[in-house]
Amino acid sequence: MTLDKVAQRAGVSTATVSRVLNNQGTVKDSTRRRVLSAVKTLNYYPNLHARSLAGGKSNTIGLIVSNLSNPFFVDVFQAMDAAARASGYDVLVEHTDYQVSQLRAGVRSLLGKRVAGLAVVVSEMEEDLLAEIQASERPTVFYDVGKPAENFTNIRVRYELGTQRAVQYLYSLGHRRMAFVGHHSALSPLHVRREAFLGAVGTYDGAVSWKVALGPDSPAGGAQAVRELLLSGFKPSAVVCVNDYMAIGVLRELRAHNYSVPADISVTGFDNISLSEFTHPALTTLNIPREAIGQMAVKALLPDQASAPIPPEVLLEPELVLRDSTGPAPLS
Repeated sequence: MTLDKVAQRAGVSTATVSRVLNNQGTVKDSTRRRVLSAVKTLNYYPNLHARSLAGGKSNTIGLIVSNLSNPFFVDVFQAMDAAARASGYDVLVEHTDYQVSQLRAGVRSLLGKRVAGLAVVVSEMEEDLLAEIQASERPTVFYDVGKPAENFTNIRVRYELGTQRAVQYLYSLGHRRMAFVGHHSALSPLHVRREAFLGAVGTYDGAVSWKVALGPDSPAGGAQAVRELLLSGFKPSAVVCVNDYMAIGVLRELRAHNYSVPADISVTGFDNISLSEFTHPALTTLNIPREAIGQMAVKALLPDQASAPIPPEVLLEPELVLRDSTGPAPLS
């Protein structure tokens, strides 16, 4: 349905229809009623994107995430959406499934829609794409994959510190056989977590035996990884998961193999998504402030003159959240 058909139905010009829809200029009440009646009859929905461009201003910001099924990314989106709406903006979302090709397509799609700013919350990135985004001169917030540059803000989590804290805590409970469950370890932010685990267990001079298992970023992927781990003959007393989403599958698979958590095997997650409180048992994890990340992203893209600006680099430290999925290592 086009503006022309609405104008034809109401017996007015397209300019008059535009004035009515944008509440601009002077239009007779009888004319306004005819236009609104035609809009209703024809089920016409204005192109808000075109309207914003015509006004010289975009009322949208873009968000690209790696995996929309993972609640971590949903939490960031919800926080961004609430903050953006409070400022009169909408959030357009693309997801990549951890594929650089889909990231590139998502970036170009959102830039083509002339978003006012872009938030890139992903684990995959390439140098030429960073250069392409910078050339667009669009304010951009990155999560972990950016670098200092004009119009760029990078929010980074100290995953290495969080992983070290989890390993140190488990070691203090007597655990000497630990496994790491992760996904896409070739991608930089995820590689950092895997290497942090290896570095942390390595500080104990061979006192800790370890193994790494990988699967897709999902509960099913976590279940697959720990299943392969157990089939390999390595029985850990503790499993350190790259995120809570995979840890959910790890907990279920351990129950399926008749292991009790934490009596037989302790499990830790990462992110502190809301579901982690409701798993059985409740999941020990590392907290990443997803709401704060979403709010900071919007504030960086839509600066508020009344408050201090977001610095070009923001560093967040994960905090260990102790729940019921961890306990002392079994005696045998």
